[in-house]
Amino acid sequence: QELAPQLAEIGVILLMFGVGLHFSLSDLMSVRAIALPGALGQIVIASCLGMALAWAMGWSVGAGLVFGLALSVASTVVLLRALQERRLVETEKGRIAVGWLIVEDLAMVLALVLLPALSGLLGGRAEPMGGSGAGGLVAWIDPHTVSGVLAVTILKLLAFVGVMLLVGRRVIPWILHYVAHTGSRELFRLAVLAIALGVAFGSAELFGVSFALGAFFA
Repeated sequence: QELAPQLAEIGVILLMFGVGLHFSLSDLMSVRAIALPGALGQIVIASCLGMALAWAMGWSVGAGLVFGLALSVASTVVLLRALQERRLVETEKGRIAVGWLIVEDLAMVLALVLLPALSGLLGGRAEPMGGSGAGGLVAWIDPHTVSGVLAVTILKLLAFVGVMLLVGRRVIPWILHYVAHTGSRELFRLAVLAIALGVAFGSAELFGVSFALGAFFA
């Protein structure tokens, strides 16, 4: 029971790493005009509908928000697997779908980080906040305040994307090029596996993103 979820997570990482090999930054940027407003609009509308249903059932505002957010996002892995089976990943519709999912994943990273900080306002257990005596930039980046949590999370996401662009474009190709020149197929496969799992784990530990998103950007 403990091993099965870990093996499933490895499968998800390898799937997302494989899908990411078919994409470039230009592919994702080419669909931003549809994916960005579409994903954000879907999250807002679905969350509001979920909150309305929760309110009708007598739930608290916080519970309704969490319920709405859960309804507003699709499973990246499930949808990508379906696109792969129908050979739609590299089509225009497939690129739009992948870009849409990436925006949803990034939005959920922000949401999951902010929910504990906002729990007191949403009717849950209030998280301890820092004092209001600090001012200026120090108060803004204080991790004990809502604005500080948001600022730190955004900085982490920007750092994550920046590192992935640097590592993905420079370091990983250099490593694979060096390994390929050894002439060992087994070593090359092992290197790919180590990169996929290593970057996914490092992204989750250092930047707080999911294993799947880290593997995709790698």
